[in-house]
Amino acid sequence: MQPTVWDRALADGLRAGQAAVDEGLLKATKSDVPFINEAARELTRTAGRRLRPLLVLLAARFGDPGAPGVVPTAVVVELTHLATHYHDGVRDHAAVRRGAPRPDANWDNTVAVLIGDFLFARASHILADLGTQAVRLQAEAFRRQVTGQILETAGPRDGRDPVEHHLEVLASRTGSLTAVSGRLGALVSGADPSAVDALARYGERLGVASHLADEVATPTGRRPTLPVLLLAERVGAGEPAGPANRTDRADRADRADRADRADRADRADRADRADRADRADRELYELLTGPADRPGYAEAVARLRTHPVLDRAREETARQADAARAALSTLPDRPARAALESLCEAVVRRADAVPPPGPGAPTAPSSSG
Repeated sequence: MQPTVWDRALADGLRAGQAAVDEGLLKATKSDVPFINEAARELTRTAGRRLRPLLVLLAARFGDPGAPGVVPTAVVVELTHLATHYHDGVRDHAAVRRGAPRPDANWDNTVAVLIGDFLFARASHILADLGTQAVRLQAEAFRRQVTGQILETAGPRDGRDPVEHHLEVLASRTGSLTAVSGRLGALVSGADPSAVDALARYGERLGVASHLADEVATPTGRRPTLPVLLLAERVGAGEPAGPANRTDRADRADRADRADRADRADRADRADRADRADRADRELYELLTGPADRPGYAEAVARLRTHPVLDRAREETARQADAARAALSTLPDRPARAALESLCEAVVRRADAVPPPGPGAPTAPSSSG
């Protein structure tokens, strides 16, 4: 994901910074062990959007973008992201992540975990040269990330709204690393403390919005996604299905009829339509939460892509993106701020532009790290 940049000096600076980060990643993943060397470098070559280093480089524009700690910081946050990518691939037990082979597709889980640990070690080695404050901030981000993984595994507490729980998980699992990218980029460049805090708030919200846009694009998987959780809320997952539920609906409809006989036909028709819609939604939910190789699963995914809950997921994506943009309001008006704002717009466009799945589209991707 790249920002819209109209300022030539900023565009040239970002290109140079990104090239330096790529070089730093290759250097950081170099090993005397050929197997480790190839395994770690393979993921750095296929890393995708490189959002976190980009946030570091843009945040540094509110201080001195040429400060010696800027590029190493960008390398650290990307190595950390790549390491979690390896570990998440093992946790997901999925054949693909975001439509690409998962990190350990060619190796067993033990090797994948160890490669992730190797990347964490390399990130820590670079981080040590950035000072104790940077180490503490990165450690806190990692604590939040692990806490989010634990919360996701444990599920919501009794009485907790699953959607709220999911957003909390995303803020910890994904938002923590994008937040620290903005914070550290501003910090090592010598930006004003108020800018450091604003860029951290921006990064967290943008990270959540970006993850939600991914969930709109690939709304099912082994982990909970917002579209499926919204569908569960719609059908009242946990209520008895079948005759008992229909009897209760009929009883409510009958009481309504007695209260106002003049509207009997209209009420009965509306109740019947609602009952049919509820049964269809419940059937859809049960298919989506069952095995991916179950007959009808692929068709269920296609139905979800055109279901109203996907619009609600898009609305939440836009809400998070708006919160990210609002966090920038205290920053000085300069090209880097406009570029950061354009990332918010890009996330919303990505969610809005998702088409229904075509033939052969992946149906069970995993969430991002």
